[in-house]
Amino acid sequence: MMAYGHCYVASVAMGADMNQLMAAIKEAEAFPGPSVIVAYTPCITHGIKLGMNNVQAEMKRAVESGYWTLYRYNPFDKEHPFKLDSKEPTMSYADFLAGEVRYASLNITFPENAKQLFAEAEANAKANYEDFKKLEQSYLNQEL
Repeated sequence: MMAYGHCYVASVAMGADMNQLMAAIKEAEAFPGPSVIVAYTPCITHGIKLGMNNVQAEMKRAVESGYWTLYRYNPFDKEHPFKLDSKEPTMSYADFLAGEVRYASLNITFPENAKQLFAEAEANAKANYEDFKKLEQSYLNQEL
């Protein structure tokens, strides 16, 4: 949606950063065109080992591990249209995956496949984060 250049887009996770979520909602509501907010929302089928009463903590873990990235894109903000709200990951990606049955079960049934797939997923998440950093920097460096 960001490629269209006339849509507001945000990626949020309430448990990771409530202020970022509220900023995204306010910006999307005020935006004079199409707006899309994509939210990380764990559900019972994820098999959260901490239990469904800890979904807010699971959202925070997803962001801290780099599994989910927080950002906001507002093409009408001429000074800073793309804001990367996530910080560098501080939690192990593997530890995050191990906290959900949907991933942990793959590690039990097909450990070699899981090892390879999890490594690829982590590499992809790191590459995506680096791409977002470059995107934010490119918007900050351009003269408008």
